[in-house]
Amino acid sequence: MSTLLLTPEQLEQIRQEGAAAYPDECCGVLIGRDIDGRRIVEKLRALSNSFEPGERFHRFRLDPLELARAEKEAGESGKLVLGFYHSHPDHPARPSEYDRAHAWPFYSYVIVAIEKGQPCDLTSWLLDEKTEQFVSEAVLESGT
Repeated sequence: MSTLLLTPEQLEQIRQEGAAAYPDECCGVLIGRDIDGRRIVEKLRALSNSFEPGERFHRFRLDPLELARAEKEAGESGKLVLGFYHSHPDHPARPSEYDRAHAWPFYSYVIVAIEKGQPCDLTSWLLDEKTEQFVSEAVLESGT
């Protein structure tokens, strides 16, 4: 089982991006290192939600060019794209069926629930390659 380590500032950034995007979903990339199942996030990169404007309140799509730039930046610095984050406006911090159907194994999927514009629960999930279902991933605050 892996553990995702985020600094208090990174956790706050995800929460604030979610609140700022409300009533739409925000999205972004987690960049860092994976050391024996400890995923250490070193940088967040906000991405544009490229889903059709009228659907962004319950869907997100990563912009492919922005994602490619983030992957290149991570690789050039010896880091990995560890996963992605997005918000769920007025819905729980649990993956939807749409999230599951569009997820890839390996990556961490952080979800922050935004209720009436205010951030609340934050969770992380991994897609189990065998069952094709999400499993909960521990999120810990790191001091770095």
